[in-house]
Amino acid sequence: PMGSKAVAVFKSPLTGNLGESYAGGRAGVAIRLAGYGAIVITGASETPVYLAIHDDKVYFRSARGLWGVYSSITVGRIIAEREPKAGRRTIMRIGLAGERLVRYACVTTETCRHFGRLGLGAVFGSKKLKAILVSGSKTVKVEKKKEYEKVYDEIFSEATRRDLMKKYHEIGTSINVVPLSIKGGLPTMNLKAGRFGSEKESPAEMISGERFAREMLGRRISCASCPVACIHLAALREEYPTEPYFYKTVFVPYDYEPIYALGSMLGVCDPKGLLRIIHKAEVFGIDAISTGVCLAWATEAYEKGLVKKEDVIVDLSWGNSEAYVKAVELIARRANEFYSNLAMGVEHASSVYGGKEFALSFSGNEMPGYHTGPAAHLGYLIGGRHSHLDSAGYSLDQKKPDVALNPEKAVEVLVKEESWRCLLNSLVICLFARGIYTAECISKALHPLGIEKTPEELVKLGEEIYVERYRLKVDLGFNLEKARVPERILEVPTPLGKLEKSYFDKALKKFREILASKGLKV
Repeated sequence: PMGSKAVAVFKSPLTGNLGESYAGGRAGVAIRLAGYGAIVITGASETPVYLAIHDDKVYFRSARGLWGVYSSITVGRIIAEREPKAGRRTIMRIGLAGERLVRYACVTTETCRHFGRLGLGAVFGSKKLKAILVSGSKTVKVEKKKEYEKVYDEIFSEATRRDLMKKYHEIGTSINVVPLSIKGGLPTMNLKAGRFGSEKESPAEMISGERFAREMLGRRISCASCPVACIHLAALREEYPTEPYFYKTVFVPYDYEPIYALGSMLGVCDPKGLLRIIHKAEVFGIDAISTGVCLAWATEAYEKGLVKKEDVIVDLSWGNSEAYVKAVELIARRANEFYSNLAMGVEHASSVYGGKEFALSFSGNEMPGYHTGPAAHLGYLIGGRHSHLDSAGYSLDQKKPDVALNPEKAVEVLVKEESWRCLLNSLVICLFARGIYTAECISKALHPLGIEKTPEELVKLGEEIYVERYRLKVDLGFNLEKARVPERILEVPTPLGKLEKSYFDKALKKFREILASKGLKV
């Protein structure tokens, strides 16, 4: 249960080094049941294609008619009509943003799961690859079936009875919106503040998971082999402009990250307006986090006069959801020189127009939604993907603030956690289940499959993967000397107080020592 992820590894067009992105849905199961451990794609097609992989047969289908179809949702539906094996297949595809090589374009799989971060969609676009469909009808050999069933039932029971999993099912990660805002850890209006309002009927409450669940939740769905069903879809009911009493309803996925990036970061507190922005990002196939951070920077740059009205085209102003809906499309289309630069990431755009001091980027990757303290930002700085999910520094800030505030200790804990997560990710286990899949549990679960690994061997293997992963990152061009801490994060207090640059200097010194002890120089 909850072993349902697929991982994409590529050279990121956004950071220039290691790109690594994870998606749930059905992709991992479909690939494995087609008989493959990995699919490797090299080179580029001269004309648009999509790949159709049905067990042992691989087809290169023409995608000339699909190229230029701007909606990744529509592309998925068209391919679904053309290909067999409904219910046993995955369809991974790009929208217009991928075709136009937006450096943070994503790849959408199934209804609303994504290889979101670091620009896999642009890699597809550069190869003229519109989609990959995989269906599988094979099985996986189990050495000891009775023992497998026993272990499966134990893990399944854990996954369904834990309070944390119930929260994921009932409300999802969006349950974090209000608590983080109250603490001062919710980045708001390009991190000009850590709180989105303070009164009871605050803007944060207006776009909270609880509010969405009460008023707009339409469906819950689950990834393959997962009993939790943490994916929440809001039903957005819209009137037709020319037809009275006639409505269309679209289902829009929401969780904490898009609510932060396209909500509080843009000052948007209108639930329907926020859902329209998220839906537009879904349609064009563009990463919600990077899009929100880029538009937040653009809004402040416009506010400060660094860019002009003819650059931004629409009225970029905090809370103006209609303008942001249009701006998402302008990025996807690379509508003019400004939006073409913004499509290359906030680090690049700020180097062209100025405003780097409020450009929230870590080594080229836009900032995740946690301003909880020093460990969160340190995790973004040194993590393999510059992601909050590399080492969960935000959790360290909140659960062990004394450790988080000590730069040397914080680095040691974050490296240890990321090393273990390298093992979990290699097993394509959902990180929501990390509290269930301990080293002992994994060892026990692998045994019926004929894989013998002690808990100690698993921990060591995670450490080895971490080193090889970072070695690849360095080989692809990563240089820690060029990593910068955005000035804005030093200006706005976190729940643990204001951050100091000296903290990060000490932490990076310790990090280099740890990597050097493992034979790595960055």
